[in-house]
Amino acid sequence: MNTFGLHTFAISPMWEVARIEPQMEILKAHGVSLFEIPLLRPEELDVEATTAFATRHDVELICSLGLPASLDVVERPDEALNFLEAAFRATQAVGGGALCGVTYGTIGKTTGRAPTQAEIDGICRFLERAAAQAAGHGLRLGIEPCNRYETHLINRGVDAARIIERVGAENMFIHLDTYHMHIEEESFEAGFRAAAPYLGYVHVSEANRGVPGRGMVNWPAAFEAMAAIGYKGPIALESMNHVDADIAGGLAVWRPVSENPQDVIDVGLPFLRDVARQAGLTLG
Repeated sequence: MNTFGLHTFAISPMWEVARIEPQMEILKAHGVSLFEIPLLRPEELDVEATTAFATRHDVELICSLGLPASLDVVERPDEALNFLEAAFRATQAVGGGALCGVTYGTIGKTTGRAPTQAEIDGICRFLERAAAQAAGHGLRLGIEPCNRYETHLINRGVDAARIIERVGAENMFIHLDTYHMHIEEESFEAGFRAAAPYLGYVHVSEANRGVPGRGMVNWPAAFEAMAAIGYKGPIALESMNHVDADIAGGLAVWRPVSENPQDVIDVGLPFLRDVARQAGLTLG
């Protein structure tokens, strides 16, 4: 069985227990037992309310982020590591086991060129230090390949695998996302196979960022590819139903992704569980 998760943006533009809690009955009925908290501003996380929520509903937590545009991991790594330190502390405080996402750069920030050797070298040096920092908090560190329009640094599963192999940190993992894979990979089979040795988290996100099954993603192929590599980790629905202003520009989200936002939950979650079941996976 794969833990079935939900990214906060499906319900709220930021992590707010008061906004999420009213939907818990329906979410639990759909098998959701993990929530992903975006730490765009780690200092704002209400640790007490969040830990009480997780205990009350018996759910797991994982945190994610994209680094602020003001940071540069290659030229000024210490500033970025200071930001990650706050995120690691917040993640540890709420009992999350990992921090993932675009932990190596800024969503929506590109040079318009392929990454240089200096950039790759700098990212690896940065991630080596970040992974050690995460380990000091008892955490794992994930890196998410994103499409070429959001970053020029890590776009495919094989790119992420090469970075992890070079860094050599045992607490690092790959975080794949079907939205980005739909753009960048030759196939879901190829992308998941390349990432398989290090795969630790998967976003299931539709090609239009809306309701799963109402876009162009080949869902049977995606879940069959996960089943083929024997993936047993968390699978979380990510929809840009509600997006924090600090990240909306980088994601190029400027219109509603669903005519009826509630369809992301009421239609999308059952759809994903059904397609996963047909591929031999159980979500939740």
